Amino acid sequence: MAGVEVDEAKNLICDLCRLFYDQGWVGGTGGGISVKAGDKIVMAPSGVQKERMQPEDMFVLDAQGEVLHTPAAKPPPNRPPKLSECSPLFMAAYELRGAGAVIHSHSMNAVLATLLDPGSPEFSITHVEMIKGIEGHGFYGHCVVPVIENTARECELTDRLRQAIADHPQANAVLVRRHGVYVWGKDWIQAKTQAECYDYLFEAAVRMHGMGIDYRRAPAPLPLPPANGAAANGHAAEAEAEPAAKKPRTRHSAKLPTAVVLDIEGTVAPISFVADVMFPYAREHCRGFLEGAFGAEETQADIGLIREQAEADVAAGLPGAAAIPPAGSPQGAVVDAVVGWVERAIAADRKVAALKTLQGHIWRSGFSSGAMRAELFRDVPDALTEWRGAGLKTYIYSSGSREAQRLFFAHSQVGDLRPYLCGFFDTSSGPKTERASYANIALALGVDSPAEVLFATDALAEAQAAAAAGWRAVLVERPGNKALPEGHGFRVIKSMGELL
Repeated sequence: MAGVEVDEAKNLICDLCRLFYDQGWVGGTGGGISVKAGDKIVMAPSGVQKERMQPEDMFVLDAQGEVLHTPAAKPPPNRPPKLSECSPLFMAAYELRGAGAVIHSHSMNAVLATLLDPGSPEFSITHVEMIKGIEGHGFYGHCVVPVIENTARECELTDRLRQAIADHPQANAVLVRRHGVYVWGKDWIQAKTQAECYDYLFEAAVRMHGMGIDYRRAPAPLPLPPANGAAANGHAAEAEAEPAAKKPRTRHSAKLPTAVVLDIEGTVAPISFVADVMFPYAREHCRGFLEGAFGAEETQADIGLIREQAEADVAAGLPGAAAIPPAGSPQGAVVDAVVGWVERAIAADRKVAALKTLQGHIWRSGFSSGAMRAELFRDVPDALTEWRGAGLKTYIYSSGSREAQRLFFAHSQVGDLRPYLCGFFDTSSGPKTERASYANIALALGVDSPAEVLFATDALAEAQAAAAAGWRAVLVERPGNKALPEGHGFRVIKSMGELL
Protein backbone atom coordinates (compact mmCIF):
# COMPACT_ATOMS: atom_id res chain seq x y z
CA MET A 1 0.00 0.00 0.00
CA ALA A 2 1.56 3.27 -1.08
CA GLY A 3 2.51 5.54 1.83
CA VAL A 4 2.61 2.81 4.49
CA GLU A 5 5.99 1.51 5.61
CA VAL A 6 6.59 -1.72 7.49
CA ASP A 7 7.10 0.02 10.86
CA GLU A 8 3.94 2.07 10.39
CA ALA A 9 2.00 -1.09 9.50
CA LYS A 10 3.21 -2.78 12.68
CA ASN A 11 1.95 0.11 14.79
CA LEU A 12 -1.34 0.22 12.88
CA ILE A 13 -2.02 -3.45 13.55
CA CYS A 14 -1.42 -2.95 17.28
CA ASP A 15 -3.76 0.05 17.39
CA LEU A 16 -6.48 -1.71 15.39
CA CYS A 17 -6.31 -4.88 17.45
CA ARG A 18 -6.77 -2.88 20.67
CA LEU A 19 -9.78 -1.19 19.08
CA PHE A 20 -11.24 -4.47 17.89
CA TYR A 21 -10.65 -6.03 21.34
CA ASP A 22 -12.71 -3.23 22.90
CA GLN A 23 -15.45 -4.00 20.39
CA GLY A 24 -15.44 -7.67 21.36
CA TRP A 25 -14.11 -8.91 18.04
CA VAL A 26 -10.73 -10.42 19.01
CA GLY A 27 -11.10 -11.62 22.59
CA GLY A 28 -9.34 -14.75 23.88
CA THR A 29 -6.45 -14.37 21.39
CA GLY A 30 -8.92 -14.85 18.52
CA GLY A 31 -9.04 -13.00 15.24
CA GLY A 32 -6.24 -11.45 13.26
CA ILE A 33 -5.19 -8.69 10.92
CA SER A 34 -2.62 -8.06 8.22
CA VAL A 35 -1.61 -4.94 6.31
CA LYS A 36 0.30 -4.59 3.07
CA ALA A 37 3.35 -2.31 3.22
CA GLY A 38 4.80 -1.81 -0.23
CA ASP A 39 5.84 -5.24 -1.50
CA LYS A 40 5.69 -6.74 2.00
CA ILE A 41 2.86 -7.95 4.23
CA VAL A 42 2.85 -7.34 7.97
CA MET A 43 0.80 -9.88 9.93
CA ALA A 44 -0.22 -10.27 13.56
CA PRO A 45 0.90 -13.51 15.24
CA SER A 46 -1.42 -16.31 16.31
CA GLY A 47 -2.38 -17.32 19.83
CA VAL A 48 -1.47 -14.04 21.54
CA GLN A 49 -3.45 -11.47 23.49
CA LYS A 50 -4.37 -9.12 20.68
CA GLU A 51 -4.86 -6.09 22.93
CA ARG A 52 -1.32 -6.44 24.36
CA MET A 53 0.62 -6.89 21.12
CA GLN A 54 3.60 -4.66 20.41
CA PRO A 55 5.13 -3.72 17.02
CA GLU A 56 8.06 -6.09 17.61
CA ASP A 57 5.61 -9.03 17.80
CA MET A 58 4.70 -8.78 14.09
CA PHE A 59 5.65 -11.17 11.30
CA VAL A 60 6.78 -9.79 7.94
CA LEU A 61 6.06 -11.74 4.75
CA ASP A 62 6.84 -11.20 1.09
CA ALA A 63 4.10 -10.77 -1.55
CA GLN A 64 3.93 -14.56 -2.03
CA GLY A 65 3.39 -15.24 1.69
CA GLU A 66 6.91 -16.44 2.52
CA VAL A 67 8.14 -15.33 5.94
CA LEU A 68 10.90 -12.73 5.77
CA HIS A 69 11.01 -11.86 9.47
CA THR A 70 10.00 -13.87 12.53
CA PRO A 71 9.73 -11.90 15.80
CA ALA A 72 12.06 -12.79 18.66
CA ALA A 73 10.70 -15.09 21.32
CA LYS A 74 9.75 -13.59 24.68
CA PRO A 75 10.35 -15.27 28.04
CA PRO A 76 7.62 -17.42 29.67
CA PRO A 77 4.72 -17.31 30.19
CA ASN A 78 4.70 -15.88 26.66
CA ARG A 79 4.39 -18.48 23.92
CA PRO A 80 6.91 -18.83 21.11
CA PRO A 81 6.00 -16.66 18.09
CA LYS A 82 3.71 -18.41 15.63
CA LEU A 83 2.52 -17.19 12.26
CA SER A 84 -1.22 -16.56 12.20
CA GLU A 85 -3.44 -19.53 11.36
CA CYS A 86 -5.21 -17.03 9.10
CA SER A 87 -2.15 -16.57 6.91
CA PRO A 88 -3.33 -18.61 3.87
CA LEU A 89 -6.78 -17.03 4.06
CA PHE A 90 -5.30 -13.54 4.19
CA MET A 91 -3.15 -14.40 1.20
CA ALA A 92 -6.24 -15.48 -0.76
CA ALA A 93 -7.67 -11.95 -0.49
CA TYR A 94 -4.31 -10.41 -1.45
CA GLU A 95 -3.96 -12.69 -4.46
CA LEU A 96 -7.56 -12.81 -5.72
CA ARG A 97 -8.72 -9.28 -4.84
CA GLY A 98 -5.57 -7.19 -4.72
CA ALA A 99 -6.35 -6.32 -1.10
CA GLY A 100 -4.27 -3.84 0.86
CA ALA A 101 -5.41 -5.11 4.27
CA VAL A 102 -7.42 -8.03 5.63
CA ILE A 103 -9.26 -8.27 8.94
CA HIS A 104 -10.55 -11.43 10.61
CA SER A 105 -12.87 -11.13 13.59
CA HIS A 106 -14.88 -13.44 15.84
CA SER A 107 -17.59 -10.81 16.19
CA MET A 108 -20.73 -12.22 17.83
CA ASN A 109 -22.82 -10.34 15.27
CA ALA A 110 -21.01 -12.15 12.47
CA VAL A 111 -21.45 -15.53 14.14
CA LEU A 112 -25.19 -14.98 14.72
CA ALA A 113 -25.68 -13.69 11.17
CA THR A 114 -24.55 -17.08 9.86
CA LEU A 115 -27.26 -18.77 11.96
CA LEU A 116 -30.23 -16.71 10.79
CA ASP A 117 -30.63 -19.12 7.88
CA PRO A 118 -28.48 -22.13 8.86
CA GLY A 119 -28.65 -23.80 5.45
CA SER A 120 -28.03 -20.77 3.27
CA PRO A 121 -24.70 -20.27 1.48
CA GLU A 122 -25.27 -16.49 1.54
CA PHE A 123 -26.14 -13.69 3.91
CA SER A 124 -28.15 -10.92 2.26
CA ILE A 125 -29.56 -7.63 3.50
CA THR A 126 -31.13 -4.61 1.79
CA HIS A 127 -32.44 -1.12 2.53
CA VAL A 128 -30.13 -0.40 5.48
CA GLU A 129 -28.08 2.80 5.41
CA MET A 130 -24.69 1.26 6.22
CA ILE A 131 -24.77 -0.79 3.03
CA LYS A 132 -23.44 2.39 1.42
CA GLY A 133 -20.19 1.86 3.31
CA ILE A 134 -19.49 -1.31 1.29
CA GLU A 135 -17.66 -0.62 -1.97
CA GLY A 136 -19.91 -0.95 -5.02
CA HIS A 137 -23.14 -1.06 -3.02
CA GLY A 138 -26.04 1.32 -2.47
CA PHE A 139 -28.92 1.64 -0.04
CA TYR A 140 -31.47 0.06 -2.40
CA GLY A 141 -29.36 -2.88 -3.48
CA HIS A 142 -28.79 -6.21 -1.79
CA CYS A 143 -25.54 -6.62 0.11
CA VAL A 144 -24.62 -10.29 -0.24
CA VAL A 145 -21.87 -12.05 1.72
CA PRO A 146 -21.01 -15.70 1.01
CA VAL A 147 -21.15 -18.09 3.96
CA ILE A 148 -18.79 -21.08 4.13
CA GLU A 149 -18.88 -23.92 6.62
CA ASN A 150 -16.35 -24.00 9.44
CA THR A 151 -13.54 -26.54 9.87
CA ALA A 152 -11.49 -27.62 12.88
CA ARG A 153 -8.52 -25.47 11.82
CA GLU A 154 -8.61 -22.14 10.03
CA CYS A 155 -5.90 -23.10 7.56
CA GLU A 156 -8.22 -25.86 6.30
CA LEU A 157 -10.75 -23.21 5.26
CA THR A 158 -8.54 -21.91 2.47
CA ASP A 159 -10.07 -23.76 -0.47
CA ARG A 160 -13.62 -22.89 0.62
CA LEU A 161 -12.76 -19.23 1.10
CA ARG A 162 -10.99 -18.98 -2.24
CA GLN A 163 -14.00 -20.51 -3.98
CA ALA A 164 -16.38 -18.13 -2.20
CA ILE A 165 -14.27 -15.14 -3.27
CA ALA A 166 -14.29 -16.37 -6.87
CA ASP A 167 -18.06 -16.99 -6.85
CA HIS A 168 -18.95 -13.60 -5.34
CA PRO A 169 -16.93 -10.91 -7.13
CA GLN A 170 -19.02 -8.09 -5.61
CA ALA A 171 -18.53 -9.19 -2.00
CA ASN A 172 -15.75 -7.75 0.14
CA ALA A 173 -16.12 -10.30 2.92
CA VAL A 174 -16.66 -14.00 3.61
CA LEU A 175 -18.58 -15.28 6.63
CA VAL A 176 -17.61 -18.56 8.31
CA ARG A 177 -20.54 -20.32 9.94
CA ARG A 178 -20.39 -20.31 13.76
CA HIS A 179 -16.92 -18.74 13.54
CA GLY A 180 -16.62 -15.16 12.29
CA VAL A 181 -15.84 -13.11 9.22
CA TYR A 182 -12.97 -12.12 6.90
CA VAL A 183 -13.12 -8.59 5.46
CA TRP A 184 -10.68 -6.88 3.12
CA GLY A 185 -10.20 -3.51 1.45
CA LYS A 186 -7.86 -1.75 -0.94
CA ASP A 187 -6.04 -0.28 2.08
CA TRP A 188 -6.31 -0.49 5.86
CA ILE A 189 -8.74 2.43 6.00
CA GLN A 190 -11.21 0.79 3.65
CA ALA A 191 -10.79 -2.59 5.32
CA LYS A 192 -11.53 -1.08 8.75
CA THR A 193 -14.48 0.91 7.39
CA GLN A 194 -16.01 -2.09 5.68
CA ALA A 195 -15.41 -4.36 8.69
CA GLU A 196 -17.37 -1.91 10.84
CA CYS A 197 -20.13 -1.50 8.25
CA TYR A 198 -20.49 -5.26 7.78
CA ASP A 199 -20.68 -5.75 11.55
CA TYR A 200 -23.40 -3.10 11.75
CA LEU A 201 -25.35 -4.90 8.99
CA PHE A 202 -24.96 -8.26 10.73
CA GLU A 203 -26.27 -6.79 13.97
CA ALA A 204 -29.13 -5.04 12.16
CA ALA A 205 -30.14 -8.33 10.54
CA VAL A 206 -30.09 -10.17 13.87
CA ARG A 207 -32.22 -7.50 15.53
CA MET A 208 -34.63 -7.20 12.61
CA HIS A 209 -35.03 -10.98 12.58
CA GLY A 210 -35.91 -10.86 16.27
CA MET A 211 -38.55 -8.22 15.51
CA GLY A 212 -40.11 -10.35 12.80
CA ILE A 213 -38.80 -8.11 10.00
CA ASP A 214 -37.37 -9.78 6.91
CA TYR A 215 -34.04 -8.00 6.47
CA ARG A 216 -33.57 -9.70 3.09
CA ARG A 217 -36.58 -8.07 1.42
CA ALA A 218 -37.12 -4.46 0.41
CA PRO A 219 -40.07 -2.68 1.98
CA ALA A 220 -43.09 -2.33 -0.27
CA PRO A 221 -42.76 0.67 -2.63
CA LEU A 222 -44.78 3.72 -1.73
CA PRO A 223 -48.01 3.90 -3.71
CA LEU A 224 -47.91 6.07 -6.79
CA PRO A 225 -50.04 9.23 -6.90
CA PRO A 226 -53.50 8.80 -8.44
CA ALA A 227 -53.33 8.46 -12.21
CA ASN A 228 -54.85 11.14 -14.42
CA GLY A 229 -54.98 9.18 -17.66
CA ALA A 230 -56.65 6.15 -19.13
CA ALA A 231 -55.47 2.67 -18.24
CA ALA A 232 -53.20 0.91 -20.70
CA ASN A 233 -54.61 -1.72 -23.00
CA GLY A 234 -53.83 -3.91 -25.99
CA HIS A 235 -50.30 -5.27 -26.00
CA ALA A 236 -49.53 -3.12 -22.95
CA ALA A 237 -52.26 -4.63 -20.80
CA GLU A 238 -49.75 -4.92 -17.95
CA ALA A 239 -48.93 -1.20 -18.06
CA GLU A 240 -50.51 1.30 -15.71
CA ALA A 241 -51.72 4.82 -16.38
CA GLU A 242 -49.39 7.80 -16.13
CA PRO A 243 -48.60 9.47 -12.79
CA ALA A 244 -50.13 12.66 -11.53
CA ALA A 245 -49.03 15.89 -13.16
CA LYS A 246 -47.23 17.24 -10.11
CA LYS A 247 -43.56 16.33 -10.41
CA PRO A 248 -40.41 17.37 -8.57
CA ARG A 249 -37.68 19.34 -10.27
CA THR A 250 -34.36 17.70 -11.04
CA ARG A 251 -30.90 18.94 -11.87
CA HIS A 252 -31.29 18.13 -15.59
CA SER A 253 -34.73 19.44 -16.43
CA ALA A 254 -37.45 21.63 -14.98
CA LYS A 255 -40.05 19.23 -16.39
CA LEU A 256 -39.88 15.53 -15.74
CA PRO A 257 -41.32 13.05 -18.22
CA THR A 258 -44.64 11.37 -17.58
CA ALA A 259 -43.12 7.98 -18.34
CA VAL A 260 -39.62 6.55 -18.53
CA VAL A 261 -39.10 3.64 -20.94
CA LEU A 262 -35.92 1.59 -20.74
CA ASP A 263 -34.21 -0.88 -23.02
CA ILE A 264 -32.52 -3.83 -21.26
CA GLU A 265 -29.44 -5.11 -23.07
CA GLY A 266 -26.61 -2.58 -22.93
CA THR A 267 -28.81 -0.10 -21.06
CA VAL A 268 -29.76 -1.53 -17.67
CA ALA A 269 -27.91 -4.85 -18.04
CA PRO A 270 -24.52 -5.69 -19.52
CA ILE A 271 -24.56 -7.01 -23.06
CA SER A 272 -22.22 -9.71 -21.81
CA PHE A 273 -24.87 -11.15 -19.49
CA VAL A 274 -27.38 -11.54 -22.29
CA ALA A 275 -24.83 -12.75 -24.83
CA ASP A 276 -22.66 -14.88 -22.56
CA VAL A 277 -25.20 -16.22 -20.05
CA MET A 278 -28.80 -16.04 -21.25
CA PHE A 279 -28.38 -16.99 -24.91
CA PRO A 280 -26.00 -19.88 -24.17
CA TYR A 281 -28.35 -21.12 -21.44
CA ALA A 282 -31.27 -21.21 -23.88
CA ARG A 283 -29.17 -22.94 -26.52
CA GLU A 284 -27.68 -25.53 -24.16
CA HIS A 285 -30.97 -26.36 -22.45
CA CYS A 286 -33.23 -26.22 -25.50
CA ARG A 287 -33.20 -29.96 -26.22
CA GLY A 288 -33.69 -31.00 -22.61
CA PHE A 289 -36.51 -28.51 -22.17
CA LEU A 290 -38.33 -29.66 -25.32
CA GLU A 291 -37.94 -33.33 -24.46
CA GLY A 292 -39.10 -32.83 -20.88
CA ALA A 293 -42.15 -30.73 -21.73
CA PHE A 294 -42.92 -31.93 -25.26
CA GLY A 295 -46.50 -32.92 -24.52
CA ALA A 296 -47.41 -29.69 -22.73
CA GLU A 297 -49.84 -27.39 -24.50
CA GLU A 298 -47.52 -24.42 -24.04
CA THR A 299 -44.57 -26.27 -25.57
CA GLN A 300 -46.66 -27.40 -28.54
CA ALA A 301 -47.69 -23.78 -29.06
CA ASP A 302 -44.01 -22.75 -28.99
CA ILE A 303 -43.19 -25.42 -31.58
CA GLY A 304 -46.13 -24.25 -33.69
CA LEU A 305 -44.76 -20.69 -33.78
CA ILE A 306 -41.34 -21.97 -34.80
CA ARG A 307 -42.91 -24.20 -37.46
CA GLU A 308 -44.69 -21.15 -38.96
CA GLN A 309 -41.50 -19.06 -38.85
CA ALA A 310 -39.49 -21.88 -40.44
CA GLU A 311 -42.00 -22.08 -43.30
CA ALA A 312 -41.65 -18.33 -43.82
CA ASP A 313 -37.85 -18.69 -43.76
CA VAL A 314 -37.98 -21.38 -46.46
CA ALA A 315 -40.31 -19.26 -48.56
CA ALA A 316 -37.98 -16.29 -48.21
CA GLY A 317 -34.99 -18.39 -49.25
CA LEU A 318 -32.98 -17.75 -46.08
CA PRO A 319 -29.65 -19.63 -46.07
CA GLY A 320 -29.93 -22.90 -44.14
CA ALA A 321 -33.70 -22.61 -43.79
CA ALA A 322 -35.51 -25.93 -43.28
CA ALA A 323 -39.08 -26.87 -42.48
CA ILE A 324 -40.12 -28.33 -39.12
CA PRO A 325 -41.91 -31.73 -39.36
CA PRO A 326 -45.70 -31.32 -39.12
CA ALA A 327 -47.71 -31.89 -35.96
CA GLY A 328 -48.03 -35.59 -35.20
CA SER A 329 -44.55 -36.44 -36.42
CA PRO A 330 -42.24 -38.49 -34.15
CA GLN A 331 -41.04 -36.47 -31.17
CA GLY A 332 -37.36 -37.05 -31.91
CA ALA A 333 -37.61 -35.68 -35.43
CA VAL A 334 -39.50 -32.59 -34.29
CA VAL A 335 -37.11 -31.90 -31.43
CA ASP A 336 -34.06 -32.29 -33.67
CA ALA A 337 -35.49 -29.86 -36.22
CA VAL A 338 -36.55 -27.29 -33.63
CA VAL A 339 -33.17 -27.42 -31.87
CA GLY A 340 -31.41 -26.88 -35.19
CA TRP A 341 -33.64 -23.92 -36.01
CA VAL A 342 -33.09 -22.39 -32.54
CA GLU A 343 -29.31 -22.73 -32.79
CA ARG A 344 -29.26 -21.02 -36.18
CA ALA A 345 -31.61 -18.27 -34.99
CA ILE A 346 -29.52 -17.55 -31.89
CA ALA A 347 -26.30 -17.51 -33.94
CA ALA A 348 -27.91 -14.99 -36.30
CA ASP A 349 -29.25 -12.93 -33.35
CA ARG A 350 -32.73 -12.99 -34.87
CA LYS A 351 -35.39 -10.84 -33.19
CA VAL A 352 -38.41 -12.99 -34.06
CA ALA A 353 -41.31 -13.83 -31.76
CA ALA A 354 -40.99 -17.60 -32.30
CA LEU A 355 -37.46 -17.62 -30.86
CA LYS A 356 -38.15 -15.13 -28.08
CA THR A 357 -41.20 -17.04 -26.84
CA LEU A 358 -39.40 -20.37 -26.52
CA GLN A 359 -36.34 -18.69 -25.00
CA GLY A 360 -38.57 -17.04 -22.44
CA HIS A 361 -39.96 -20.38 -21.33
CA ILE A 362 -36.49 -21.93 -21.10
CA TRP A 363 -35.25 -18.93 -19.11
CA ARG A 364 -38.27 -19.23 -16.83
CA SER A 365 -37.03 -22.66 -15.86
CA GLY A 366 -33.49 -21.36 -15.32
CA PHE A 367 -34.48 -18.35 -13.23
CA SER A 368 -37.02 -20.30 -11.17
CA SER A 369 -34.49 -23.02 -10.35
CA GLY A 370 -31.84 -20.48 -9.34
CA ALA A 371 -29.53 -21.56 -12.16
CA MET A 372 -29.59 -17.97 -13.45
CA ARG A 373 -29.76 -14.61 -11.72
CA ALA A 374 -30.09 -11.45 -13.78
CA GLU A 375 -27.18 -9.05 -13.66
CA LEU A 376 -27.99 -5.33 -13.67
CA PHE A 377 -25.68 -2.35 -13.65
CA ARG A 378 -25.34 -1.23 -10.04
CA ASP A 379 -26.88 2.20 -10.62
CA VAL A 380 -30.17 0.70 -11.87
CA PRO A 381 -31.86 -0.43 -8.60
CA ASP A 382 -31.20 2.95 -6.97
CA ALA A 383 -32.60 4.80 -9.99
CA LEU A 384 -35.74 2.67 -10.21
CA THR A 385 -36.46 3.20 -6.53
CA GLU A 386 -35.82 6.94 -6.65
CA TRP A 387 -38.01 7.40 -9.73
CA ARG A 388 -40.81 5.48 -8.05
CA GLY A 389 -40.49 7.68 -4.98
CA ALA A 390 -40.66 10.77 -7.21
CA GLY A 391 -43.98 9.58 -8.68
CA LEU A 392 -42.58 8.57 -12.07
CA LYS A 393 -43.66 5.44 -13.87
CA THR A 394 -41.03 3.26 -15.48
CA TYR A 395 -41.58 0.73 -18.27
CA ILE A 396 -39.44 -1.72 -20.20
CA TYR A 397 -39.33 -2.06 -24.00
CA SER A 398 -37.13 -4.90 -25.13
CA SER A 399 -36.97 -7.39 -27.97
CA GLY A 400 -37.24 -10.18 -25.41
CA SER A 401 -40.75 -11.38 -24.64
CA ARG A 402 -42.69 -9.70 -21.86
CA GLU A 403 -42.57 -12.92 -19.89
CA ALA A 404 -38.78 -13.03 -20.23
CA GLN A 405 -38.57 -9.40 -19.12
CA ARG A 406 -40.66 -10.09 -16.02
CA LEU A 407 -38.48 -13.08 -15.17
CA PHE A 408 -35.34 -11.01 -15.64
CA PHE A 409 -36.42 -8.33 -13.18
CA ALA A 410 -37.99 -10.80 -10.75
CA HIS A 411 -34.70 -12.68 -10.37
CA SER A 412 -32.04 -9.96 -10.36
CA GLN A 413 -28.91 -9.98 -8.24
CA VAL A 414 -30.63 -7.50 -5.90
CA GLY A 415 -33.95 -9.33 -5.73
CA ASP A 416 -37.37 -8.71 -7.27
CA LEU A 417 -37.50 -5.27 -8.93
CA ARG A 418 -40.92 -5.71 -10.56
CA PRO A 419 -42.67 -3.57 -7.91
CA TYR A 420 -40.71 -0.60 -9.29
CA LEU A 421 -41.85 -1.18 -12.87
CA CYS A 422 -45.28 -0.38 -14.27
CA GLY A 423 -45.33 -2.40 -17.48
CA PHE A 424 -43.49 -4.35 -20.13
CA PHE A 425 -43.47 -3.96 -23.92
CA ASP A 426 -41.94 -6.28 -26.50
CA THR A 427 -41.92 -6.57 -30.28
CA SER A 428 -45.63 -7.42 -30.28
CA SER A 429 -45.91 -3.63 -30.11
CA GLY A 430 -43.74 -3.46 -33.24
CA PRO A 431 -40.04 -3.67 -34.18
CA LYS A 432 -37.78 -1.48 -32.07
CA THR A 433 -36.33 0.34 -35.07
CA GLU A 434 -39.68 1.53 -36.47
CA ARG A 435 -41.36 4.82 -35.58
CA ALA A 436 -44.82 3.23 -35.50
CA SER A 437 -43.84 0.98 -32.60
CA TYR A 438 -43.15 3.96 -30.35
CA ALA A 439 -46.30 5.71 -31.47
CA ASN A 440 -48.25 2.57 -30.56
CA ILE A 441 -46.68 2.39 -27.09
CA ALA A 442 -47.32 6.08 -26.45
CA LEU A 443 -51.02 5.49 -27.17
CA ALA A 444 -51.03 2.57 -24.74
CA LEU A 445 -49.43 4.75 -22.05
CA GLY A 446 -52.20 7.31 -22.46
CA VAL A 447 -49.88 10.35 -22.55
CA ASP A 448 -51.20 13.62 -23.94
CA SER A 449 -48.05 14.11 -26.00
CA PRO A 450 -45.33 11.68 -27.09
CA ALA A 451 -42.80 14.22 -25.82
CA GLU A 452 -43.85 13.19 -22.29
CA VAL A 453 -42.07 9.86 -22.78
CA LEU A 454 -38.32 9.57 -22.15
CA PHE A 455 -36.58 6.58 -23.72
CA ALA A 456 -33.10 5.27 -22.88
CA THR A 457 -31.31 2.80 -25.15
CA ASP A 458 -27.82 1.85 -26.28
CA ALA A 459 -28.94 1.48 -29.93
CA LEU A 460 -28.81 4.56 -32.18
CA ALA A 461 -31.43 3.16 -34.59
CA GLU A 462 -33.87 2.73 -31.69
CA ALA A 463 -33.23 6.24 -30.41
CA GLN A 464 -33.82 7.60 -33.91
CA ALA A 465 -37.10 5.69 -34.26
CA ALA A 466 -38.31 6.90 -30.87
CA ALA A 467 -37.36 10.49 -31.70
CA ALA A 468 -39.20 10.22 -35.01
CA ALA A 469 -42.32 9.32 -33.01
CA GLY A 470 -41.86 12.44 -30.88
CA TRP A 471 -40.29 10.80 -27.84
CA ARG A 472 -37.36 12.25 -25.93
CA ALA A 473 -34.53 9.78 -26.49
CA VAL A 474 -31.20 9.38 -24.71
CA LEU A 475 -28.32 7.09 -25.64
CA VAL A 476 -26.59 5.02 -22.97
CA GLU A 477 -22.87 4.35 -23.03
CA ARG A 478 -21.89 1.29 -20.99
CA PRO A 479 -18.79 -0.92 -20.73
CA GLY A 480 -18.93 -3.51 -23.50
CA ASN A 481 -21.31 -1.52 -25.74
CA LYS A 482 -20.46 -0.72 -29.34
CA ALA A 483 -18.95 2.72 -29.83
CA LEU A 484 -21.49 5.35 -30.83
CA PRO A 485 -20.93 7.16 -34.13
CA GLU A 486 -20.00 10.82 -34.18
CA GLY A 487 -22.63 13.49 -34.74
CA HIS A 488 -25.70 11.46 -33.79
CA GLY A 489 -27.26 14.43 -32.00
CA PHE A 490 -28.55 12.64 -28.87
CA ARG A 491 -27.63 13.25 -25.25
CA VAL A 492 -25.36 10.46 -23.94
CA ILE A 493 -25.37 9.17 -20.35
CA LYS A 494 -23.23 6.59 -18.59
CA SER A 495 -25.50 5.91 -15.61
CA MET A 496 -29.23 5.87 -14.91
CA GLY A 497 -28.51 8.49 -12.27
CA GLU A 498 -27.85 10.93 -15.14
CA LEU A 499 -31.08 10.21 -17.03
CA LEU A 500 -33.40 12.83 -15.52
